[in-house]
Amino acid sequence: MEKATAGTLQVQIYPAGQFGNDAVTMEGLRLGTLEMAVAHDGAIAVVYKPIGVLGIPFLYDSHEHAWRVYDSPWLKEFSDDLIKKTGIRLLGFADNGVRHFTNSKRVVRTPDDMKGLKMRVMPSPVFQTLVNALGASPSAIPWAELPTALQQKVVDGQENGVTNILAASLYQYQKYITLDGHVWSVHGYVINEPFYQGLTAAERKAVEEGTQKAMAIHRKMTSDQDKNAKEILGKLGMEVTTLSPAEVDQFRKLAQPPVKAWAEKEIGKPYVDSLFKAIEATRR
Repeated sequence: MEKATAGTLQVQIYPAGQFGNDAVTMEGLRLGTLEMAVAHDGAIAVVYKPIGVLGIPFLYDSHEHAWRVYDSPWLKEFSDDLIKKTGIRLLGFADNGVRHFTNSKRVVRTPDDMKGLKMRVMPSPVFQTLVNALGASPSAIPWAELPTALQQKVVDGQENGVTNILAASLYQYQKYITLDGHVWSVHGYVINEPFYQGLTAAERKAVEEGTQKAMAIHRKMTSDQDKNAKEILGKLGMEVTTLSPAEVDQFRKLAQPPVKAWAEKEIGKPYVDSLFKAIEATRR
């Protein structure tokens, strides 16, 4: 961005939560004390509940299908509503990893195998509803406490993407992983709307083109890990179970309806219908 604007835009980066936690970051974006951020869906939910529709499980057929949805006209509708409700613009989505189930007890190939397992989830009704629907017992535990909870057997398992499993070394305490891909987690590239509107046309172009380049790299980095999950995690000693489309569908039939019903009630049916319309329109 700096190079493209000959320095009229200066970029200061605050990595690893230096600016503050999710609530502080999103409030900074609303107030304009922070102009831009890359925020995961859980952080955006602090100020914009409708992003919770992306937590409905088993939405997409592949990475490419998810990206077709995120790059479709649906994104503009979603961003326009975000601007209206919060004063924050969504420039685009990158990949935060496909979420899978891990546990220390047994191989999970069917929903029946989930029964009786104590599973850590984020403090979110979406994930609690999802795990309940599959017959396991959800337990909300903060991310920072998860490794200890797994080590001490407070819970049997958890659900996360490959990136997070590696980052927190969760494979040390989890023998089994099922690559069910229940939720496609995202990172949103978001910017304060008054700041965005105050940019010149050239500056705005630099921001948008820079964001597109960053998202392309971001998506590839994360999806490469997801697509090679069996090899990466297998080498670390995990027993990796891959599922056929028919086996995934068993999980979908149990988990998607109750979470979708929750979202329609708590977030709003128009948001759910809009997303499912985009999913169908981009399906190949």
